[in-house]
Amino acid sequence: MKKLLSLLCAVAMTFGISSAHAQKDPMVGGAAMYPSKNIVQNAVDSRDHTTLVAAVKAAGLVDTLEGPGPFTVFAPTNQAFAKLPAGTVSNLLKPEHVNQLRKILTYHVVPGRITTRDLHKRIKQGGGKATLTTVEGGTLTATMSGGHYVLTDAKGNSATITIPNVYQSNGMIQVIDAVLLP
Repeated sequence: MKKLLSLLCAVAMTFGISSAHAQKDPMVGGAAMYPSKNIVQNAVDSRDHTTLVAAVKAAGLVDTLEGPGPFTVFAPTNQAFAKLPAGTVSNLLKPEHVNQLRKILTYHVVPGRITTRDLHKRIKQGGGKATLTTVEGGTLTATMSGGHYVLTDAKGNSATITIPNVYQSNGMIQVIDAVLLP
């Protein structure tokens, strides 16, 4: 039995499948994420994504992210937003900065349902890199580093997927540890 489990783990790692890939209703921010709910319905339950939810509301993107999609959202945690310079988030949440906030948020969204298995294939096909076009119109570069999926933004900043493959009725959430900037 141990040999079978070890073999399955090795196969999963080879194909970029984490334990969260096969996990039913993974926990994010202390809440189960249900594939029957949409991106917004699940995100509002996560204690780790209160800043992201506030930003989505302030940017007027709730209806879009509740729409049919499918979308993949690279969802920064509260800790990710806390890494930004002091005052950045509160400044972005002001009505006069709504366009800049929308640009940053839509830079975290890619059309389609992209799993880490898909990322793994794209990275392999791309010789170690995959380019993802965001809804904002910019690009993110996906790579592997130390067995983790890493996204690099246009400014050279990177974010690691910390909780992969959180299935949604209208797409996918990939939890990340940094805010990406166009």
